[in-house]
Amino acid sequence: MQRLPQIHILAAATLCLFAGACAKKPVVAAAPAPAPTATAPAPQPTRASAPAPAQPATRPVAQTPPSRYPDAATRARIDELIGRIQDAYFDYNQHTLRPDAVSTLNADSRELATIMQQFPDYKLKIEGFCDERGSAEYNVALGDARAKAAKEYLVSVGVSAGQLDTVSFGKENPVCTDHSETCWQKNRRIHIVAEKS
Repeated sequence: MQRLPQIHILAAATLCLFAGACAKKPVVAAAPAPAPTATAPAPQPTRASAPAPAQPATRPVAQTPPSRYPDAATRARIDELIGRIQDAYFDYNQHTLRPDAVSTLNADSRELATIMQQFPDYKLKIEGFCDERGSAEYNVALGDARAKAAKEYLVSVGVSAGQLDTVSFGKENPVCTDHSETCWQKNRRIHIVAEKS
């Protein structure tokens, strides 16, 4: 009777073995080998570039605009030119420039025009005068016409009209007070002066 349990154990073991041999085992497919890949170089760690040293904020240098008014030496030259231009004279009761008046105005007016173009804020005043004959109102108008005739001439040689002002004194401020034609001729004139700034 002792053999019975061994047989049972043996039969059970055989049965287990047999059952295990017949059981389906799952088929495990081998994973395909990975395709060969080109090996890219390993990326180099990027170094953050050091920030450039802070530059001090530079302010644009304010450029001084060129002076629109002549310096003392240039003003002296203008005064010299005006002095050489002298006064231009007119015939009795006339405001047209005589040939001698044109010659007087032309003497240094082109150089004067060149200088004045460089200094647009600098101005000259053309004063018109008359002799003592006629009414004050008439002579103021005649003196104004004489000053404007001289201005037109100076503009024609290059002086800017905006730099020339005119004024009439009529028969006021005579340079000669005799009652003669010689004296009256000296008073029928224009005179150019630099305007005070």
